[in-house]
Amino acid sequence: MREILRAKIHKATVTQADVSYVGSITIDKALMEKIDLWPGEKVLVVDNTNGARLETYVIEGERNSGIIGMNGAAAHLIHTGDEVIIIAFEYGDAPNLAPKMILVDADNKFERWL
Repeated sequence: MREILRAKIHKATVTQADVSYVGSITIDKALMEKIDLWPGEKVLVVDNTNGARLETYVIEGERNSGIIGMNGAAAHLIHTGDEVIIIAFEYGDAPNLAPKMILVDADNKFERWL
């Protein structure tokens, strides 16, 4: 079994960062549905602005809100305005030849498939 790319949101902008909130990442429900992310699913968040990388779990945000919110300790590493990539993996015994990958615009709205 290998861990392989299953889904990716590319070039999202962090809209809020709250260290006092119980940890995780809040993601617009429309984006979650587009790439089949589940609430509670583990994701890797890569910060293109400062190079930080962290794993956390997904909380569903309001549909079409554009929210990408870093919560809890993650907000110390990834800040409002930072550009991030959100990546989900899965275990499999064959290559996943068709991961769901999207590019979002400056307002975190679906722009196109990658």
